[in-house]
Amino acid sequence: MNRNKKTDDGAEARRLLATIRALSRRFSLSERDDAECCGVTRSQAATLEALSGERGVRLGELGRRLGIHASTLTRNLARLEAQGLVRRIEDDHDARACCATLTEAGKNAAALIASRDLAFARDILQRLPAARRGRTVESLDDVLVAVREATERCCAGAFEHLMEHFPERRT
Repeated sequence: MNRNKKTDDGAEARRLLATIRALSRRFSLSERDDAECCGVTRSQAATLEALSGERGVRLGELGRRLGIHASTLTRNLARLEAQGLVRRIEDDHDARACCATLTEAGKNAAALIASRDLAFARDILQRLPAARRGRTVESLDDVLVAVREATERCCAGAFEHLMEHFPERRT
């Protein structure tokens, strides 16, 4: 019985991994398509998203939110600045520091990308049986919280910026 339990757990773990990989790849593709329609890469779209609703974000904080190194962020911002989507401003509290903020064109591009992402999510929900939609989303929340808990063992705080709107623990 114990051996069958391990076999079942292994099969479920493989199925979970395959499912998450497939979902991740599919959402990455859809995001890439949406971003390319707006003239930016997915990395640049993520930067626009991270700056949305913010007056200005210090570059160190922005890099942390995006999970990228300073050199990558610098190149990313330079391209966005060249397109007129982002501008760098001096930090009000520290003249040595710099913040990034969206221009009006950047706000419009970020809003367009966000609306396309939401439309894609709505399309997915519409394809699920109505009676299971809420449970499905709740189950995905449970998976995300479990991922957070498992991640904390090796990389404490690594995904905090991605988890702002999710509960700390499953109930």
